[in-house]
Amino acid sequence: LSLPLSPRNSYGTGWREVRRSLPIFPYREDLLAAINEHQILVIEGETGSGKTTQIPQYLLEDGYTNGGMKIGCTQPRRVAAMSVAARVAQEMGVKLGNEVGYSIRFEDCTSERTVLKYMTDGMLLREFLTEPDLASYSVIIIDEAHERTLHTDILFGLIKDIARFRSDLKVLVASATLDTERFSCFFDEAPVFRIPGRRFPVDIFYTKAPEADYLEACVVSVLQIHVTQAPGDVLVFLTGQEEIEACCEMLQERCRRLGSKIAELLVLPIYANLPSDMQAKIFNPTPPGARKVVVATNIAETSLTIDGIIYVIDPGFCKQKSYNARTGMESLIVTPCSRASANQRAGRAGRVAAGKCFRLYTAWAFKHEMEETTVPEIQRTNLGNVVLLLKSLGINDLIHFDFMDPPPHETLVLALEQLYALGALNHMGELTKVQTSLSWFYSTRNYCSEEVLTIAAMLSVNNSIFYRPKDKVVHADNARMNFVVPGGDHLVLLNVYTQSGYSTQWCYENFIQFRSMRRARDVRDQLEGLMDRIEVEVVSSQGDSLPIRKAVTAGYFYHTARLSKGGYKTVKHQQTVYVHPNSSLFEEQPRWLIYHELVFTTKEFMRQVIEIESGWLLEVAPHYYKSKELEDSSSKKMPRKQGKTKEELG
Repeated sequence: LSLPLSPRNSYGTGWREVRRSLPIFPYREDLLAAINEHQILVIEGETGSGKTTQIPQYLLEDGYTNGGMKIGCTQPRRVAAMSVAARVAQEMGVKLGNEVGYSIRFEDCTSERTVLKYMTDGMLLREFLTEPDLASYSVIIIDEAHERTLHTDILFGLIKDIARFRSDLKVLVASATLDTERFSCFFDEAPVFRIPGRRFPVDIFYTKAPEADYLEACVVSVLQIHVTQAPGDVLVFLTGQEEIEACCEMLQERCRRLGSKIAELLVLPIYANLPSDMQAKIFNPTPPGARKVVVATNIAETSLTIDGIIYVIDPGFCKQKSYNARTGMESLIVTPCSRASANQRAGRAGRVAAGKCFRLYTAWAFKHEMEETTVPEIQRTNLGNVVLLLKSLGINDLIHFDFMDPPPHETLVLALEQLYALGALNHMGELTKVQTSLSWFYSTRNYCSEEVLTIAAMLSVNNSIFYRPKDKVVHADNARMNFVVPGGDHLVLLNVYTQSGYSTQWCYENFIQFRSMRRARDVRDQLEGLMDRIEVEVVSSQGDSLPIRKAVTAGYFYHTARLSKGGYKTVKHQQTVYVHPNSSLFEEQPRWLIYHELVFTTKEFMRQVIEIESGWLLEVAPHYYKSKELEDSSSKKMPRKQGKTKEELG
């Protein structure tokens, strides 16, 4: 932060002026009066109005932390929890981790003195396990509620329940200007307190006819803005890494062709899988006489604010994950974004001055083809972890749990079935004494728990381990091939972790994301701590892959596919599926496979596959499979290859 740090005693003059300049400041007394009068209050305010940083401080000054009570504020994203806590600590002139702290997975920057605690919504859910009535909190603020993440939606139901018998607990639901009436309705007609934003006007332009190729239209629009419009940076919204890299390449190529005819154009990508040092470049000030173009996913909608953006180009699409309980498959499909998202995108242009938003679709499409709001995550995701968490909290009647938007009935049923198959639930649907995955105990019995710990940690970050920059594709693919070992992708991930040695230089040379490896190490340390707590011994298989593959089978027996004449089919549902081209087993074609996840992109792909034997399934899951289902048709002639080669797929 470029603002002066305040001195240790109370608020410094620099910060005092900054706080007074925020749109929320004139409403301080009215807000505190409303909080005092009502137990639950919905607070609506534009991004940047100061609600996240100022409201906890107002409550602190008003005595809500007297008697050792705490104020908790949840954020959907880790980065937001950390950065906001740091900002508030500076404003208050205290050291981060003392009076003001944050708690995210693998990082607890709090102490006994902490009274303002920022945390991810997942961490507050974890606190329910140890403190079901949140007795140490006087106020809970659920911030960025409009994002409707999975954890936020569960928090709504739990906090609404405890507020009924804890009349001293104040609950504030803070949201951008979306869905506030729905929040009010859910929380028994709670009043809404509105804070006007500091937003400059944004002119919105639509196309006269639909665009055939929105990527090409984005490139043309950027160059038109650069040549014809006044100074100001441009933000372009695209759906994912491939599109962003293609757009950046096209822009750089055309700028090279135009040469000195146009001013300098800095093209900067931002997406989740980009290394941290490259992500940070988008925040660097634009050099004089140049223009910056940030090409982003919807991460730039609400999560981060880039200074200097005057122009926004919105093709109207986003990538959305959805889950089909009937097939157990997740799909990541490009779909039209919601009207609420489109308005959030347009708002990015009006943060520093009057701006312009160029929508690459027609006004008719905006009104008639876009949904009003995005479908909440709880209605389009696998609920296995959610069911386990709620059961751990003693909530057994999940069908009647107070969800703001109930998940599909069949998704809940499938989650219960899978947990029962794994032995985590008994026939009554109650948690068993053993609430740990069968594969942990299988791995201990087979002396490979050390390797299974590593594989589990690597699977938690598996899609962001390998970095494949467009200009070094051949080198990256060769580096990846060097890690291939017989048996499958789980063993490849184990090999990567074993070789890494946590070296930044090694990761760079082998096209491995260092940030992902560090996260995998954190996950592994946490899992090892849990095993130590429940006194499960960590032992190694000494390089033998057979027990490791058996242990994976024990944990994922319901994710089995078999090779038949028409290619791979899932054993239970007889659904045609394909090995992902990035898999080490893509050209091997083993008869039996277990996959980590099933994802639909261009086809129904199995991600992270491992070779198994059909006999193991009867050994680890006799209650799930009948021997007839697992009859091996090895006498039949099998096709050598499935689908196309990597080269044919491009």
